[in-house]
Amino acid sequence: MTPPHTVPTSPLTVATVQATPTPGDVAGNAVTAADLVRRAGDQGARVAVLPELFLCAYHPPSLAADPVGTDVAADPAGEVADPRLDPLRAAAREAGVTALVGAAVRHPDGRRTIAALVVDRAGAVRVGYDKQQLWGDERELFSAGGRGATLLVDDWRLGLGICYDGCFPEHGRAAALDGAHGYLCPSGYLTGSEHRRDLYYAARALDNTMFVVFANAVGGVDPWRFNGGAAIYDPQGRVLARGADDGTAVLVAALDPAVLAATRAAHSMLADRLPDQGGPRVSMSG
Repeated sequence: MTPPHTVPTSPLTVATVQATPTPGDVAGNAVTAADLVRRAGDQGARVAVLPELFLCAYHPPSLAADPVGTDVAADPAGEVADPRLDPLRAAAREAGVTALVGAAVRHPDGRRTIAALVVDRAGAVRVGYDKQQLWGDERELFSAGGRGATLLVDDWRLGLGICYDGCFPEHGRAAALDGAHGYLCPSGYLTGSEHRRDLYYAARALDNTMFVVFANAVGGVDPWRFNGGAAIYDPQGRVLARGADDGTAVLVAALDPAVLAATRAAHSMLADRLPDQGGPRVSMSG
């Protein structure tokens, strides 16, 4: 077994965001995202995570009706040059924040994916990760991503997931086995899902003894009304910061490498993990 990578040497301050985008308005949502990134930077954050599909809004009727207007295009290297994102580029540069923001992306081969865009501190935008686990009717509009991804910020390794990915223990575990110290999950949870929203990502943190940053949309109109509750979890699944079920919020917490090291020393699931679960299972009657 390959052990996890070395623990970082310094804390990393991160922000998770809950906010309400406007369906179909990529330019307007980029301006809103820029303001949220600046707010995160003003609170000391070096990384900010915004909700799933934030740039176009998670609103399937709009996504189906106007795929050209709601998508951003990526070049073969995954770079995104869309000028509608210029305010977000400027905010990341000025605030010194790496932003992870959800978008619908059109790839050169014609695939359309639910993606997490990485806006780096120099203002460059690229596709960081394409959602692998599509939920429900998303399959009618999007193609699934084919690989995981890890974002490197300072000496922190941050695995990337999007919403439904985080419902699968294997997804977070794959990030941890790649040496992730944290797991960033832009999401879109609908009203009524509060129990699952608060359980899945705490569980991924504890399963893998890593920090988890969960962002979520909030507000909207039924049946696409979202429930906030953005949160940051420590490596035992305890809440470091959590938003209310409504209202815009930028929530900040410091990820402490000493906490990560102590948790992994006391709870050594990653090191103790069996390479497999043995031979054929035994069945018995009772």
